[in-house]
Amino acid sequence: MEDYKNASKHIVVLAFPFGTHAAPLLNIIHQLSDACPNTIFSFLSTQQSNNSSFPNKFHKIKPFNVRDGLPEGYIYRGDPNEPVEYFLKATPGNFIEAIGAVVAETGKPIDCLITDAFYAFGGDIADELNIPWVVLWTAAPRTLFVHAETDFIRQLVGINGSQDKSLDFFPDFSGVSDLPGGVTFGDLDAPMAAMLYKMGLELSRATAIAANSFEDVDNKVVNMLKLKFNMFLNVGPFNLVSSVSSFTIDDSHCCLDWLSKHKPSSVVYISFGSVATPLPHELEALSEALEESEFPFLWSFKGNPEKQLPPGFLERTRSRGKIVPWAPQQKILQHPSVGVFVSHCGWNSILDSIVGGVPMIFRPFYGDQILNTRTVEVVWGFGLEGGTLTKEGTKKALKLILCSEQGKKMREKIGIQRERAYTAVKPKGSSVEIFKTLVKLVSDI
Repeated sequence: MEDYKNASKHIVVLAFPFGTHAAPLLNIIHQLSDACPNTIFSFLSTQQSNNSSFPNKFHKIKPFNVRDGLPEGYIYRGDPNEPVEYFLKATPGNFIEAIGAVVAETGKPIDCLITDAFYAFGGDIADELNIPWVVLWTAAPRTLFVHAETDFIRQLVGINGSQDKSLDFFPDFSGVSDLPGGVTFGDLDAPMAAMLYKMGLELSRATAIAANSFEDVDNKVVNMLKLKFNMFLNVGPFNLVSSVSSFTIDDSHCCLDWLSKHKPSSVVYISFGSVATPLPHELEALSEALEESEFPFLWSFKGNPEKQLPPGFLERTRSRGKIVPWAPQQKILQHPSVGVFVSHCGWNSILDSIVGGVPMIFRPFYGDQILNTRTVEVVWGFGLEGGTLTKEGTKKALKLILCSEQGKKMREKIGIQRERAYTAVKPKGSSVEIFKTLVKLVSDI
């Protein structure tokens, strides 16, 4: 533990080990470690998450494992919510145990606590230790605003009532149906819903909220968040500012070489993220649409394409289609041959699309994806909601974006957001300057 003995400050980081949460948190910690000499970071997550998040060793960032809460002999049966619910039952006890073990093992008291925003209990731990509590919000500003205003929304529209009710009391919001489940409808007591509700109540206690977004991405909502919270800091997008992503680019399936053989803005890129997969009939419809539309496509496919896609599809489309188990998404969406991104509409995927300047077609599944879809389609105007995938609907959407004047306008609109993102991370850009505020906060403790 020589690194800890030589460090002047010790910051403990609590990660949420599911979906695409741990990676953005590690990204910002890596930036802080570069900017804060003599500071060491203890990164706490589950063993599985740490194993995937730390393919390389980082000099001043040390991973420590926390209990995942799974019963002994647990066998995953395909429900992605189940491991999350077991883990949430183990919190905050598993983190409190791990923090005690880290302090005992390193002999270094904690100077600051940085957590995923989901962990409202971080405020209690920080208060008990009398240290600052900094949180990272990894999703869209608009989603954070909804969770922070949940009580107000419930007062105005009720609970489990009509989803046709308007939300026009907020700028650029449509109706209740846009909201994530657990805000005004669904099982409000489900573990994730309860966690997000408590988060919305407790985040005002945080010393600062750092966000994977940039000032001009959703200006009206960002300004409302700045009024609501002590220090709301847009320090992203991490796919432009992070030095970690350069370590993890893996193109072992030669996707970029394959893309280079195609015309500009001609390829359909498909990825539904690391958790959800469309239903079998939707996979069939999407496959048929790709085959009949004859556009070249690159599909990052989670599962077994031989078994899950229509018989003969792989052979019939081999000359213009490529299906891989993993793809370097950031680099793919920045490749000039990619013309449209078929996505679940997670926030990280939206940022990747913005940075690449690629319009989107959405098949949202749960959580913030529905609100993200509505925002990109209606407010920003560079995407189309496909909803449940059908052959004809997908063919129409692909043709509109790749071949029509409307698609050209979508590329122009996302091009504006792209320029804003790149401007934010230039020297003297908003995200660069705001990150200096975060560094000063961490350095001055």
